[in-house]
Amino acid sequence: MNRLLYPIVASALITIVPFLLTFEKGQDITRGLIGYEYFALLLLFVLVKSKLRACATKQSLFRNLVCVVFLSVIVFALFAVAWLDLQNLLAIKGWPTGWYGVLPFVTCGLAIAMMWKVKPFSASAISFILFVALMAHLFAYNHYAAQPLAQFPLVDYMNRTVPKPVARDSLPESFRAKYFTTDSATITRGFVDSTKTNVLVLVESWGIPLDTNRFAKQLQFFGGFTTQVGVHHRMYSRTRTAEREDLIFQVTRDSTGRRDTIFLPQVLRVQGVKTQFVYGGDSLVQMRNKYICNIGFDEVFFGSSDGNVRDDHESAALLDSLLSVQDSALRFIAWTTLDTKFPLQGFKGPYRIDATAVDSAYTERLAGTLQLVANLVKKHPNVRFIVQGDHNPILSPLKFQEKFYKRWVPFVVLN
Repeated sequence: MNRLLYPIVASALITIVPFLLTFEKGQDITRGLIGYEYFALLLLFVLVKSKLRACATKQSLFRNLVCVVFLSVIVFALFAVAWLDLQNLLAIKGWPTGWYGVLPFVTCGLAIAMMWKVKPFSASAISFILFVALMAHLFAYNHYAAQPLAQFPLVDYMNRTVPKPVARDSLPESFRAKYFTTDSATITRGFVDSTKTNVLVLVESWGIPLDTNRFAKQLQFFGGFTTQVGVHHRMYSRTRTAEREDLIFQVTRDSTGRRDTIFLPQVLRVQGVKTQFVYGGDSLVQMRNKYICNIGFDEVFFGSSDGNVRDDHESAALLDSLLSVQDSALRFIAWTTLDTKFPLQGFKGPYRIDATAVDSAYTERLAGTLQLVANLVKKHPNVRFIVQGDHNPILSPLKFQEKFYKRWVPFVVLN
């Protein structure tokens, strides 16, 4: 039992002493009782020291040298981690190192002295002890987060010093004050005009850029026709999810509790509205041949007649022809664009490419798609257009992804 008690006490000594000496009344710093990294290093120190002693009796010069090197590395690592731990504490307060710099040497020296005559555990036993200790920490942390069992100085130091990514999870208040913002996943149902033909346009990879000027330039394509501009939050960054959730009319449950989804095209068909879906890609992509039919469209249009992909220009022309049909029937048409789908056509891989080149190509293609939509809006002023992004750009270089907020997409209601 003492073999386990000594490293616990020694690691607690290295962890708690600098904390107590830098403690101030009123501070609120969550601090572990035992330094997990110290605990592991001290167990290894005893093991390697015993190996060194065994090698010395066998007079093996090479083994002695290896053990001395490993022992030196472990001792150096112990002092280094203790120093980083001290710097973490001082950084929280903004204090200089000063005389506190002697603490790691004192506490680590005392810890090594405590462990000098402790009997070692085997390597397998050390692995098991460390695993049990980590599980105990995680279990206790879930119940008593205010007082964790273990402290991880090296992890804390890395979290403190590595460059922090741009916050992209939530929109700033300045943006929310300028544009209508909602967490609702269903936008289409709220803006469908039952007295008109309605067109839902899901623009592939159209997200909210961190640069508000960039977003303002995108909205300029719809100048003079805008009824509502806003942003909403997607739960999942998938086109398939966006196509389904934006067309949900109602979710019900039967007497057995089984969930059933009623989609907007199904409701409109009952009202005599002709429902159609347009996508320029293959019907097998993301199994659209199955779930689009289940949504309840009267007609679906995939790719071109020769089996090739239909780009946004061709899809816009098809949409124009559907809207130009001279009959009295109202229509509901959903169109998912394709030109800005990642990986972008013409680029070999989604990640091993220049982010600047991707940005340039994406900007140009998005502008082309938005212009096509704007042309349709101008040509068919009696048609309600609901234009929105399916998700922020994904499957692209990380530097490019970081230019957009996560899961936030725009929507524009026109006419």
